[in-house]
Amino acid sequence: MFPKLRRIVLLEDDVVVQRDLAGLFRADLGGKVNGAVEMCFGGFRRYSKYLNFSTEAVKEKFSPRACAWGFGVNVFDLDVWRREQCTDQFHQFQNLNEDGLLWNPGTVLPAGLATFYTTTKPLEKSWHVMGLGYNPSVSQDEIRNAAVIHFNGNMKPWLDVALNQYKHLWTKYVDSEMEFLPLCNFGF
Repeated sequence: MFPKLRRIVLLEDDVVVQRDLAGLFRADLGGKVNGAVEMCFGGFRRYSKYLNFSTEAVKEKFSPRACAWGFGVNVFDLDVWRREQCTDQFHQFQNLNEDGLLWNPGTVLPAGLATFYTTTKPLEKSWHVMGLGYNPSVSQDEIRNAAVIHFNGNMKPWLDVALNQYKHLWTKYVDSEMEFLPLCNFGF
């Protein structure tokens, strides 16, 4: 898709960038395709949460204890991506899950976890702080020191159900003078 690009940074639409991300372009990915922040601690957010390990296709290829990582802020080395044929791998995993047995349909995270299983380099956690759309206990220090904060989860800051303690982190960037904004029915 981008034959002349060697590296890209993916940012999802429910993030707020708080500081310069140029360092992500220089991050040493150690020959890996993907750089991402891991999101596991203890037994939480491991591959067993996302993939169905009662199926042979999953059980044979993946470890249920492997640490999952977050989409939202990712650095991709496109040279390695092309060499590893990641687009084809991603589509193969999507096709294998056509019946919804390998993981619950409706999200791309499991297909990404499968595609980049051994080719993801963990990034320093301060690049990407997650949980502002579901976790009321994200530390204010983590938020303040994060390059990017992510409103992943169901309680997006533009909805009435947003976590109030985080809502201002998004609304301060909204241009309230924008002509079409009143039509959006944002909860602020």
